[in-house]
Amino acid sequence: MAVIGKIREKAGWAIGLIALGLGLFIVGADFFGPKSNLFSNDAEVGKIAGHGISAKEFEAEVEQIKATMAMQGQNPTEQQLQQIREQVWQDMIFRYAYQPQFEKLGIGLSPEERDDMIAGDNIHTSIKQTQVFQNASGQFDRTMLDRYLDYIESDSARPQDKQLWENFIVNQLPQMRMREKYDNLLRTSLYVTQAEAQHEYEAQVAKVDAKYIYVPYYSIPDSTIKVSDDELKTYLSAHKNQYKGDETRSLKYVTFPIMPSAKDSADLKSQLVDLAKQLAVAPNDSSFAIAESEIEVPGNGSYQVIGALPQEIQNTISTLIPGSINGPFQDGNEYYIFKYDGAKDDSIPSLRASHILFNLPKGASDSVKAQTRKQAEDVLKQIKDGASFEALAQQYGSDGTAQRGGDLGWFSKNGQMVKEFEGPIFSFNGSGLLPNLVETEYGYHIVKVTQPKTYKKYKVAVIRKSIVPSEATRNEVYRKASAIGSQAKDIASFEEAVKKDPTLSAYTADRLQPQATSINTLVNARSIVQWAFKDDTKVGTVSTELFELDNPNQYVIAVLTGKSEKGSPSVDAYRAELTNKVRNQKKAEQIISKLGDLSGTLDAIAQKYGAQAQVLTGTDITMGSNSLPSVGMEPAALGKAFGLKVGQKSKAIKGENGVIVMEVTKQTPAPQIADYTQYKTQLKQNKSFSVTYLAGEAIKEDADIEDLRYKFY
Repeated sequence: MAVIGKIREKAGWAIGLIALGLGLFIVGADFFGPKSNLFSNDAEVGKIAGHGISAKEFEAEVEQIKATMAMQGQNPTEQQLQQIREQVWQDMIFRYAYQPQFEKLGIGLSPEERDDMIAGDNIHTSIKQTQVFQNASGQFDRTMLDRYLDYIESDSARPQDKQLWENFIVNQLPQMRMREKYDNLLRTSLYVTQAEAQHEYEAQVAKVDAKYIYVPYYSIPDSTIKVSDDELKTYLSAHKNQYKGDETRSLKYVTFPIMPSAKDSADLKSQLVDLAKQLAVAPNDSSFAIAESEIEVPGNGSYQVIGALPQEIQNTISTLIPGSINGPFQDGNEYYIFKYDGAKDDSIPSLRASHILFNLPKGASDSVKAQTRKQAEDVLKQIKDGASFEALAQQYGSDGTAQRGGDLGWFSKNGQMVKEFEGPIFSFNGSGLLPNLVETEYGYHIVKVTQPKTYKKYKVAVIRKSIVPSEATRNEVYRKASAIGSQAKDIASFEEAVKKDPTLSAYTADRLQPQATSINTLVNARSIVQWAFKDDTKVGTVSTELFELDNPNQYVIAVLTGKSEKGSPSVDAYRAELTNKVRNQKKAEQIISKLGDLSGTLDAIAQKYGAQAQVLTGTDITMGSNSLPSVGMEPAALGKAFGLKVGQKSKAIKGENGVIVMEVTKQTPAPQIADYTQYKTQLKQNKSFSVTYLAGEAIKEDADIEDLRYKFY
């Protein structure tokens, strides 16, 4: 019955989580927050395959999931609400875009197949991976599933559990299964020709050695190359197939962090001085400390082993006088004071130690163990001879303590550490280096006791408060931000206003999607995204309001710098990328002109050009790598190299990273082979990873999805 109780508590919501996760198999989610009333009679949140999704239809499905959660005693957080809305949207994409494609192909799910996936010989993976149907070792336990199925069919099953399960087996599970069938159909339809396999073989096996001149684009300062809007438009027109016309926005913005001032810090310190006087005479200092502390201190006011005390108190506790008031002390963005109420003896000792772990993998052979032990003993000898324990811990330690010199902190002899580790350490008297290695299931440890064992428990009452910006500080930051906002009327004046203040920096965000919730490092920035996508926010518009964001708390002013509508890519939407492309083209022309007619050796040409021209060599270069040593991805240069004869020099090549002149010094053709099966298999596996994604993208493109949720959330 205990097992059934556990299932009743957890399995229903666990099944619900499977449903919540289903939307992720179509696309990755980008979430959003609430905005306005959805219940206008003619409002639509989008259109999928010609089907208009009314706000009422969409919100009804959202409310259905929320109601089910409420039956489970769950009140969705804002993040969960965003996930629910995304799940509903993905369900609708499946219903109106994917489902018709499946029906055309005759893909369906019979009742018998569904039953087999739930309780037959072929349990679906999503059920097997549900935690409540797994044993202690994380393996699927059929008994746990059978018990749940018995429960869900019994009269004692809660209605909310039945509803979740019904939704899962009627809606979610069939969707997952049909998508799996569709994906498998695509994968099994893949075919690789003999010519493709031969080309792949040659790309991997044929090699050349080459010498080449490389003049990087970064050798010419960007500031010396001017790019006009007409040039950007010409480039975009010539490469329009490379740029999608999605609905996006680009902006520049400046942030004004709301940070505590020096006065705020001083005022809080003064407040803590007054509280210290009150703490000294409080009838119940523990209750007073807990009531006045803004930050929870575990075990505040009770007797604790030294390892449970705040770190900064541990270091001084042995020197304190009972009844003393200590502080205020600053710890980062906090101040604290504490009253020391003395110590009492305890039967369980505590100590502080550091270690250097030489890790042994599970099942390590005797030779590996001997080699690891030898290394640990050598390091132990170095420490005995005077080497720094902390420095060697950073060099050789194989766990998370290495970065802090091996420090394990304070711990008690109460099972916190494995017995093989506790035994020799707590048997050691005083402090210092243990003379021998300590062996545990994790490997070999070099141990140093840094604070000797103590049987004491200590009582301290701590008051801790955060240093926060005062109202006056907030007003000053608001005033500064408003001043910038009042000066900025367009992109140029925005940039000029920011330049005048050396403490400010303008940041760029390109091609924001309508459902974005973050902008670069700005989290919970949905309000800025919604402003950018308003119909009356034109390119060049500066936000008239100060956006206030939290985590961290700050004001933000933004200016819209680019706008792209669906189906028509614009220069503004891709300005930064297009500018870089055109600028590099112009740099390439300058470099090629300066290189001249390329007569003479590569070294002579490079010397004539100047220090920016590097002469590099590469050995065993393959076509499949797409990369040149010390240069990076350069498919055009590689292709040219494999078309040259030994000793032949190429013309100057406009590469991805700079201008390149190739000269092949050695060729190693791929030997003829009779069987290309291995390469056919490789290509088929590689294609199988992408074919389902590409097919999904094709389905969504064919459905002409119009997502207008950003107007409502």
